[in-house]
Amino acid sequence: MAALTRLEDLRALYGEVRERSRRKVLPAIDPHARAFIGYSPLVMLSSMGADGRADVTPRGDAPGFVAVEDPATLLIPDRPGNNRLDTLTNLIGNPAVGLLFLIPGVDETLRINGRAEIRDDAELLARFVVNGKAPTTVLRIAVEEVYLHCAKAFMRSGAWQPESFLPRDRLPSMGEMMRDQLGMAGAETQAEMLERYRATLY
Repeated sequence: MAALTRLEDLRALYGEVRERSRRKVLPAIDPHARAFIGYSPLVMLSSMGADGRADVTPRGDAPGFVAVEDPATLLIPDRPGNNRLDTLTNLIGNPAVGLLFLIPGVDETLRINGRAEIRDDAELLARFVVNGKAPTTVLRIAVEEVYLHCAKAFMRSGAWQPESFLPRDRLPSMGEMMRDQLGMAGAETQAEMLERYRATLY
C-alpha cells in the first residue's frame, strides 16, 4: 500500500471525469439552485484557517433560511452557538468556504464554493430577526462555483430512510459523553440538554 501524491496516479486508478460532470459547475446561482436553497433547512459549512486546519459545521433553520441576495451572493445568519467561533475565526484568516445544502428526503445535494465575509450591518441583521431576536452576524458569501451532487452517498447510506434511524437511547447523551471525555462530575440528561437548547435557539 502506498500514499498517492500525484494527480496522474489518481487518474490512473479512477479514470477521467465524465464530460457532463466536468461541465456541470456553474459560476452563479441559477433558478434550480435557488429553488434547492429555498427548500433546504440545513447546510454544512466548511472552512480552513490560515494555519491550514480544516473545519466543518452545520447551519440549520426553517427551509430557505439562507437568503439568495442575487445570483452571485448568499446570506447566512449566524445563530447562537457555543461561542467557540471556529468558522468565524477561520474566515478572519482565510475567507474560502464550501457549502453543502441538504433537503430531508432528497438524496441529491447542492454544493456551492465561494468566499465569505462576516457582517454586522444593522439593516442586514434586521432581515433575519426570528422571535424578536436578530443574529449576531451574517455571513455574506460571494459565490464562485455552484453544482449539483449525485445521490449515491445517500442511496448507499439510506440516511433519509426511517428504518435506518438509530434509536436515540442507543447512544449516551452528549452530556454523558462529555462527562467521560473531560472527566467532569455529573452529567446533563438528554431531556435537560434539549430543554436548554430550545431556550437559546435564537
